[in-house]
Amino acid sequence: MKALCLWHATDEELKYVKAAIPSGTELVVPEGEYFSRFECTYLSIERHAVDADVFLGWTIPEGISEISKNLKMLSYFHSGVDDLGEIGFLAHAKKCGIKIANVRGANAIAIAEQTMMFVLALAKQTVTRNEASRERLRSFPLFAEETRSAMLSGQTIGVIGVGNIGSHIAKCAKAFDMRVLGVRRNKDRHDEYVDSMHGMDELHSVLAQCDYVVLAAPHTGQTFQFLGEAELAVMKPSAFLVNCARGALIEEQSLHKALTTGRLRGYAADVWPYYAWPRFFPAQMEPRLQLHRLPNVIGSHGEAHNADGLLERYIEFGVENVVEFINGTPLSREVSLDLGY
Repeated sequence: MKALCLWHATDEELKYVKAAIPSGTELVVPEGEYFSRFECTYLSIERHAVDADVFLGWTIPEGISEISKNLKMLSYFHSGVDDLGEIGFLAHAKKCGIKIANVRGANAIAIAEQTMMFVLALAKQTVTRNEASRERLRSFPLFAEETRSAMLSGQTIGVIGVGNIGSHIAKCAKAFDMRVLGVRRNKDRHDEYVDSMHGMDELHSVLAQCDYVVLAAPHTGQTFQFLGEAELAVMKPSAFLVNCARGALIEEQSLHKALTTGRLRGYAADVWPYYAWPRFFPAQMEPRLQLHRLPNVIGSHGEAHNADGLLERYIEFGVENVVEFINGTPLSREVSLDLGY
């Protein structure tokens, strides 16, 4: 069995991987220099890719799957695999019988913490008040509707997508004495921190009840831009929306309209819409309508997972996938090639 690391691993990382995988497994790495050590090029792995049984890492160079005739399994160091669908690898894997496992759950706590930071920052007007503090400005008159904070305690939060991340968000929300409504594909799968679980067919009913809505759903063909004008129209004008999943879940034009007409109080995101070729024309790697510049919007730029211990956890989960595959045991994080997550 030959396993190929798709990143320029440090000596310490290689030591960890070698100690974890079954003896007799050949472990190889990219050759040559790199710009980012978490990437590799076609030329840097070509020699090893042709007969590798297993890939593990963050990226796949263009064209490498076509020469990897012996590939049986990919351990992908991400929670979402929608980008693999964009490059055609999911279809390739299904056609060739290649198993894919991700590292879902590895970043769940970090993403949940970032999400609750956004919820609090929106509710407490953190950015605005920090800027006012720098200028030594105080709100006047006191308790005006436009300047006072929103509360979390006793309010309703809807978590759309109750998986590993969504479950942690629900747990955090309960610590603030919030009522938690959940929406997931299979509403019969209950969660101990969700007060009421609902199916996607009940989405509008759930949105209408919420003071805060968090998107934590995977990006698939079924969820692409599923939150649009009709969904925003049923939300409370006083509600806040947070997206910690994928920018493509929201229809940008409708969101921009809601935020600029008072239909939605505020928005926060770690992820933004991007319009990549060939699905979109012209290609644009940022919001077309400059959502991130609106005064009632705050965000980060895909940095929620950039936290203490996450790199080590990604590698740990990813290596566990490889060990399970080599040992012939069921993959605990196997991706459904039909569902796309």
